[in-house]
Amino acid sequence: MKTILITGGAGFIGSHTAVELIQAGYEVIVADNLSNADTTCLEGVEKITRKKIPFHKADCCDKRQLKKIFEEHAIDGAIHFAGYKAVGESVYKPLMYYHNNLTSFMTLLEIMVENGGGNVVFSSSATVYGQPDILPVTEETPRKPAASPYGNTKQICEDILADAVRAHPTLKGIILRYFNPIGAHASAMIGELPRGVPNNLVPFITQTAAGIREELQIYGNDYNTPDGTALRDYIDVVDLAAAHVSALKHMVRTDRTGSCDIFNVGTGKPISVMELVNKFQAVNKVPVKYRITGRREGDVEAVWADTSLANTVLGWKAACSVEQTLEKAWAWEKRLRGIK
Repeated sequence: MKTILITGGAGFIGSHTAVELIQAGYEVIVADNLSNADTTCLEGVEKITRKKIPFHKADCCDKRQLKKIFEEHAIDGAIHFAGYKAVGESVYKPLMYYHNNLTSFMTLLEIMVENGGGNVVFSSSATVYGQPDILPVTEETPRKPAASPYGNTKQICEDILADAVRAHPTLKGIILRYFNPIGAHASAMIGELPRGVPNNLVPFITQTAAGIREELQIYGNDYNTPDGTALRDYIDVVDLAAAHVSALKHMVRTDRTGSCDIFNVGTGKPISVMELVNKFQAVNKVPVKYRITGRREGDVEAVWADTSLANTVLGWKAACSVEQTLEKAWAWEKRLRGIK
């Protein structure tokens, strides 16, 4: 298995995963409709790896466009990132999220079955756990009714992959449940580059520190947590990208026909929103103006991972400290904005 299609590969996690795959000896093909990205990070990937990346501007919901990519390349496996990802937006635009996130994944699986199968890694999310009764969550923790349409699309896609793998022996699947990816590549050549107003915390912090945003909004300080702000498991994006390489290698070395393994990908260490903001200011010696606002619909109070399964079975473990990660995030933002 040497040629991997990355759908949504121009985005934040996709671009970092492309680097890790190439450095591990894989050939990478990227498909992205550029609805929430541009080619900046792909250009960065090529600078880091010194390799030209075959890129297809394609909508994964369009079977003709996706089929053409499979006709042009001998694809051994796919990592599916293509999807809308903003929890808050999904509450107000549920039909857009259901259409895009479900159709794109089903289309990919249909084409893979038609082309003899292959290995599929699906990028799921800790949102599938909802607000867990017991923390940290393991892969056996029951999924709760999703708190947002975004979270629900992740649950449904998990079920789609599990059913497809059972029905089609040529398919093998792994579900990676991400916690909160943050940071940037150490080269500062690639990082998180959202279009418009960021939906994730760290780019909002960095853009506020850079003067792009007037202030950071912290959604709620009345949660039942040590400082009242929500608790999350923030994982370095390069560590997260490396987990995909480990997942692909695991599928090659094990015969798991008909099964769909699930792994949590996090650090196992909860950090509050306020704690993260303070760490960013301390590490980078830059102020961040913030304001406490009301809770955001769709957010849960606290969730973090038990990663022991990924540590033992995949041989993968998060290595980067949150301080190093926040340094890299700021280095990327400064390079992007021309800040010395």
